[in-house]
Amino acid sequence: MDRPDARSDARERALYLLYEAHSKGIDPADTLELQVIEPDELTSSLVRGVAELRDRIDHEIAGRAKGWTLARMPVLDLNIMRLATYELMERPHVPVAVVLDEAVELAKRFSTDDSGRFVNGVLAAIARDLPPRDDS
Repeated sequence: MDRPDARSDARERALYLLYEAHSKGIDPADTLELQVIEPDELTSSLVRGVAELRDRIDHEIAGRAKGWTLARMPVLDLNIMRLATYELMERPHVPVAVVLDEAVELAKRFSTDDSGRFVNGVLAAIARDLPPRDDS
């Protein structure tokens, strides 16, 4: 794929904003307000959703990341999983396979050599435990 589609691009921008928030120690939703150019609707929705449901999302991730605490995870992996977990929980119209594939691709592109497998394993476990979706 030469160019990501608009949704893939929005996910990537949301990841940048979540990483920026972590680096600056601010609420992810506040990073939206600091942007010179207003982020698109999907990017904003993803960042706000992760910010609003962060405790629940982190609980889901921590419960499936065997042998890992959230604090020990690479920041990019954690934020990729936060984005994807939000989509799995709150955007049921997005197929599970798309959410997992997009998250794994982000992990492979931006994080460690082992991140794709790790992210996929945690997210697959979360997806298995969620109520069934139409795309299952």
